[in-house]
Amino acid sequence: MSDSKKIILVEDDFIIGMLLEKQIQRMGFEVAAKVDSGEEAVTRVKEENPELVLMDIKLVGDIDGIDAMEQIRQFSDVPVIYLTGNADSNTRARAEKTGPEGYLIKPVDMKVLRQKILKIMNGQQT
Repeated sequence: MSDSKKIILVEDDFIIGMLLEKQIQRMGFEVAAKVDSGEEAVTRVKEENPELVLMDIKLVGDIDGIDAMEQIRQFSDVPVIYLTGNADSNTRARAEKTGPEGYLIKPVDMKVLRQKILKIMNGQQT
């Protein structure tokens, strides 16, 4: 049994995904799943019950990260941090409806991301 807190990483860029996974592991957290589609994100959140989702918005597949979070919100209030190259106000307004803990524009400042992740994960400790 692992005490490691789980994060689902949803990112369709292989290199960015690897960098984020290493950063998460350095912080002492487990990447429970690394997926590249919204559909797979929904499935894995159901299966893994993570403490946090790091979600890209533009993904492979038929639904984007925001649509995936809308589906996830039907069964989970898991915190989400969006990581996106999409800075337009319409996309951000759509994302805000899912109650994110953060909306970070790529290239992501790893120090800021680290602070947000630690704040969320430490806030959940009992």
